[in-house]
Amino acid sequence: MPPETEVVTLLRQADLRVTRPRVAVLEVLRRRAHADTESVIAEVRGELGQVSHQAVYDVLRVLTDAGLVRRIQPLGSVARYEVRVGDNHHHVVCRRCGTIADVDCAVGEAPCLTPSTDHGFVVDEAEVLFWGTCPACRGAAP
Repeated sequence: MPPETEVVTLLRQADLRVTRPRVAVLEVLRRRAHADTESVIAEVRGELGQVSHQAVYDVLRVLTDAGLVRRIQPLGSVARYEVRVGDNHHHVVCRRCGTIADVDCAVGEAPCLTPSTDHGFVVDEAEVLFWGTCPACRGAAP
């Protein structure tokens, strides 16, 4: 029997059944930060053969609900997924090409930003999107 992989361990620790699609999706997301669903589907199909769109969508939902994956969706963009969870980091997005990069927390611990008023909420996360132009697009002709 082969040794248990880190992905299998993560699934078991989250009390999730270990299935080939779940393992494949997590492995894709570990290799590709901020992957969109279509990219995940294509890579999972490359590894497993035929797998339905719905199966991948279901896996992404289950992994997100379990806290193993984070879903982000910048304005005007499709949903993206990443495995960097639990640290309340932020993102910078290129206005031209849509490239997304991680930005560590602005200050201190999560939620790392203090709202001017919390309206009685217990704030546990702050989501910030920084927008700009990436180095590759700045070098490209307009």
